[in-house]
Formats: sequence, structure tokens, C-alpha cells
Amino acid sequence: MPILVITGTGTEVGKTVTTAAVAAAALAAGRSVAVLKAAQTGVRPGERGDADEVARLAGAVTAAEVARFPEPLAPGTAARRAGLAPVRPQDVAEAAAKLAAEHELVLVEGAGGLLVRFDAAGGTLADAARLLNAPVLVVASAGLGTLNTTELTARELRGRELELLGVVIGSWPDSPDLASRCNVADLPEVAGAPLLGALPAGAGTLSPADFRAVAPSWLSPRLDGNWDAEAFRGREAP
Repeated sequence: MPILVITGTGTEVGKTVTTAAVAAAALAAGRSVAVLKAAQTGVRPGERGDADEVARLAGAVTAAEVARFPEPLAPGTAARRAGLAPVRPQDVAEAAAKLAAEHELVLVEGAGGLLVRFDAAGGTLADAARLLNAPVLVVASAGLGTLNTTELTARELRGRELELLGVVIGSWPDSPDLASRCNVADLPEVAGAPLLGALPAGAGTLSPADFRAVAPSWLSPRLDGNWDAEAFRGREAP
């Protein structure tokens, strides 16, 4: 798995912090890691983007962006409004392949959900994953509504014959409600793929040293961690 594409079921689900955790766990396992942000929006030149945040939390990763646009909009819309060339799936695939030649793992983080448009032709992160023949990790929210968005994302991946590696809950609350606890069992069922981790709420506010020390405990062995899905389900499910 030299390249892993990471998408969310939507915005604000913990995708960047999850990417940082995957990177930190891989680094702890002795692998060289690069993080590629496919399209950074809402950030101006000189400001820190998501790839920079991953590097801050995870440590010695190579951080890169394909392009950035100043307004916090879908990449295709942000590019058009800024009068800049859009990101194309081919651009993402080429940048990831170049990084893969020099790193053992390349994490490609999308913008928002799987089908957020990059360009006027309708190119998406899913198209980049197809060009790369790379598996996709889906970051989902914990609570009510997540089953629908997760299943829609999983169905789209299967329809495109893309590998869904698994699902990670991007922010597990300190006091989960009934819906969240039920979703522990239901998420892998609707996704047709395993639950590969759960990050505690506020994980991104930890100091980098603390984050790196505990990140493997949030992720399954498939992601270089030691998180036990069965133990988590037994503890959290109603």
C-alpha cells in the first residue's frame, strides 16, 4: 500500500487529524511518509494548510499541496472565482506518484467528500484514486446521519471498482449518545468494510509529542496501530 487516499463523508469529520494519526503511526513503524493535499481551499499564500497541520502533529513527513485557493469553497468553484487553473485528477495522481518514488507511504488527503469537484470537467478525488489504483480510507463522523453518508460513499467507491480499505471515526465523543454507540456496529455493516479506528474528540489539540505517542492506539494494525475493534465495540456499543 504505497499510496492511500483519505476522504471524508463530508466536511468537518476529522479527516486532517485522522491523516495525521495515520502518518504518525506509520512513522512510528519505521516507514517514510509523505502527505499530499489534493486541493487546499480557504488558505492564502504563506498561511498554514492541512498538510502543514499533519506535519506539525505527526512529525517528520514530507508535506505537499497540488494547489491552493483563497476562498473556503469546493476546489472547482474556488479555482474559478480566483481566476486560477483548477486541480485535475491527473495532477493529483502525478504528484502522488512522484512522492511514492521517494517514500514508503503517501497519504493523499482530499477536500471534503469523495465527489467534491476539482474542475469544470467534474474531476474528483475518486478519479485520482482510480488513476493511482489506490485504496481509499473513509473518515466518518460518529453520530446521527453518518450511516447514510458512509453508505453512499461506500456505494460510490464500489461502483467505481475502487478498494474501500475501511472506515475510521474521526472524532469519538467523550460521552457518546445512543446513536453513536449503535453506529459502532452499524458503520462497518453499511460500509461493507471494517472499522479501522476511532480518534478521541479533541485529538488535534494534543501537543505533537503526546499526539505521536498515542496515535497508534487509535488505529488498527492495518494502519500500523494497535487499536482493537472488537474491544472497542464491546466497550462502547449498547
